[in-house]
Amino acid sequence: MYSQDEPLEALRDIKKMMERSSRFISLSGWSGIAAGICALAGAWVANSKIEEYGSVHSSESENGEIFNFSRIGLLQELIITGLLTFLAALVSAFVFTYLRSKKTGVPLWGLTAKNLFLNTLIPMAAGGLVILRMMQLGDYELISSCCLVFYGLALVNASKYTLDEIRYLGYCELILGVVSLWKSGSGLYFWAVGFGLLHIIYGGVMWWKYERVKS
Repeated sequence: MYSQDEPLEALRDIKKMMERSSRFISLSGWSGIAAGICALAGAWVANSKIEEYGSVHSSESENGEIFNFSRIGLLQELIITGLLTFLAALVSAFVFTYLRSKKTGVPLWGLTAKNLFLNTLIPMAAGGLVILRMMQLGDYELISSCCLVFYGLALVNASKYTLDEIRYLGYCELILGVVSLWKSGSGLYFWAVGFGLLHIIYGGVMWWKYERVKS
């Protein structure tokens, strides 16, 4: 017997097929949560190193040579901490996305995934070069702001190939990065909010909307 709901169900099936072919829908909410936790842990380690540096080397400011050497050592430690944090977040995000792709049946490295990756990579690569040049010039104050701004641009640019929540996350990162430009000395806290707290909120929303088992 013909049901009035059949045309609606057919339209929903067509919409799902179109989304599968044009948008990468295997992003996992747990990826965002894990990345956010990694970012908060990295920010805590970085803040601990900065506070330790301030308490131990405050007397060395009288000797410029020792002070500069200690400052370079701190910067190297912060760079290593940032790289390890990024690597941990990337690995955890990949694992959860891989598990999600197996569950949804969407190829992890299909055409949409390649488009998503490329459109994310271009703004981030440009931002990486800008930040590298800032480090060469010894201008470290705005690095965290640039990280947030270029990351936000990358998310907005790539959002047309995935779920809409990515675009909203990108907008939040952009706004936070721009605001932090005028908050001198608070870069690490803005960085922690942008890469830590916002990712956890985003991941929770993604899990609630797309992954939780509805009764």
